[in-house]
Amino acid sequence: LGSEFTSTFYRAMTLMVAASPCAVIISTPAAVLSAIASGGRQGVLFKGGEHVEAAANIDAVAFDKTGTLTQGDTQLTDVFVRETAADSLTDEGLLSLATAVQARSEHHLARATVAAAEERSLDVPDARRFQSVAGKGVCADVEASTIHIGNRSYFETVLGDAAVKGLEPGLDRLQTLEAEGKTSVIVAREDGGDVTVLGWLAFTDTVRPGAAEMIGELRELGVEHIVMLTGDNERVAQRIADEVGIDEVQAELLPEEKVATIEDLVDRHENVAMVGDGVNDAPALATATLGIAMGGAGTDVALDTADVVLMGDDLSKIPYVLGLGRATRRTLIVNLAIAFGAIALMVGTILLRGIPLPLAVVGHEGSTVLVSLNGLRLLGFRG
Repeated sequence: LGSEFTSTFYRAMTLMVAASPCAVIISTPAAVLSAIASGGRQGVLFKGGEHVEAAANIDAVAFDKTGTLTQGDTQLTDVFVRETAADSLTDEGLLSLATAVQARSEHHLARATVAAAEERSLDVPDARRFQSVAGKGVCADVEASTIHIGNRSYFETVLGDAAVKGLEPGLDRLQTLEAEGKTSVIVAREDGGDVTVLGWLAFTDTVRPGAAEMIGELRELGVEHIVMLTGDNERVAQRIADEVGIDEVQAELLPEEKVATIEDLVDRHENVAMVGDGVNDAPALATATLGIAMGGAGTDVALDTADVVLMGDDLSKIPYVLGLGRATRRTLIVNLAIAFGAIALMVGTILLRGIPLPLAVVGHEGSTVLVSLNGLRLLGFRG
């Protein structure tokens, strides 16, 4: 264009320095890595930077009930023997038979049953051919009989073709116990193809301290919808939901039904977090936009599947996770505005009037340092 080579070359070098995108490139890792480090200090393990960014957009949260919203320290409260049960069965005899089967299971009700038997120092027989039906019940051969332990669905579907003696009064008693807020199961014995209800076991669990406050904090962060997913009966689930302030309850779910519910939530809300701790929660954790596992009491499968692990089982860390994600997003927006703004200002000035090369270096390096320092502010995030 007829310009002098020396001045044009000098301006070109100045332009290249000013337009170098170092600040743009460092904006994201400076903020995200600081957020991950901040989470680690608070006992929150993010398995990647993309999960920090995903936490920023969550507007619906689904919770498992047992071990997540509740203590997970389920206790056996009642042992009832059916009045017409054969062989003059006692409460301790019924508990002993149930423990023989439940000792092979990892379910929280099974652990409570075994713990109750140990407290009473019961003599527990051996069990063989243990079988489990996810979300419904278990059975095993104990002595000369097969012992079945399960919920309503187990006896109506798994044993649907068998004529179960005492099933109708058994289901009535189950409904009464559930109305009292107790999770309950039926214990039955099968001899030669004949199945007879022997009695019932009832359990209770308590809500985790701070659960209601945690739900309130999620709403303050802008979470639009909060759901409880559980395999427990609806009456018990609704009691817990009312206590902590849950919007929607989905009860008596099998693992695959939890997945379908999460898929439906994703269709409705797009960005959904799932919080759980058990083996049955793992598929739902994988399906959600962000899977959060309760690390202290969580199973290995849940911990491996989740995107975020709460190492201390502290419910207050769930709002912290979403709050940290939102703070990281705000920091990224500010960083990118600083980086692109500095580039646009210097490039425009160079093209219109020209600036000295040292000043372009100061502007370039200064914006890089500024966005780095702004990202490091997340190290002090406390929620």
